[in-house]
Amino acid sequence: MAESFELDGKTVELFGSELSGAPLVLLNAFGNASDGEGKRVWHECSVHGCPRFTLASVTGMDWNGELSPWECPPVRKHDAPFSGRADSYLAFVTDKLIPSIVQHLSVAPAYLVLSGYSLAGLFALYAPYRTNVFSKIASSSPSVWFPGFLDFATATAFVQKPDCVYVSLGDGESKTRNQLLASVQERAERLALHYKSMGIQTAFELNRGNHFADTEIRTAKGILWALEAEGGNKKD
Repeated sequence: MAESFELDGKTVELFGSELSGAPLVLLNAFGNASDGEGKRVWHECSVHGCPRFTLASVTGMDWNGELSPWECPPVRKHDAPFSGRADSYLAFVTDKLIPSIVQHLSVAPAYLVLSGYSLAGLFALYAPYRTNVFSKIASSSPSVWFPGFLDFATATAFVQKPDCVYVSLGDGESKTRNQLLASVQERAERLALHYKSMGIQTAFELNRGNHFADTEIRTAKGILWALEAEGGNKKD
């Protein structure tokens, strides 16, 4: 299966299994569909021997706006600010996007995994505090340096605890003069320990390289771990 459709300015590409009850992985991908991130992640998942699943790669979102949980000034001089519209985008995902994806599948998926890289990885970690739709979280090189997120994540209750959470970083991501970005590894490790203390099956992995190295491979590794982890019961 390989098809695509448009919904409210977003492009959704579907790759994967026709197998009845196969899990659905929702990946918020950077850029546009023509950039091919979804296809490359799907290829890496195949190379890494992922169990059968369906990948829904979504592109076309306002990256700094729709994936950030609250407003924040730009990190670098020429970057765009973060407008904090994650709640609105998440409502679109749960109320419109996922039902539309399910309509394109032969049967409803066994469970849903939310995956993302960088700011989309942060969004993946944020989502279960606002919805119970996703059973598993695969967050690769997430922007957990985001001001206030660690405090929020450790002080706020999940709508429903995810069955498992995967977090990864590059071992060079904290090696920067920007003090905020340099905090990313410490915060990611603290977050992983917090999830473990809650009894959530949690993995924290360090990969070689900076934030921009092997992004599709890192994303695929997170998806593989989530699919093979225990749990994954369908949310009510």
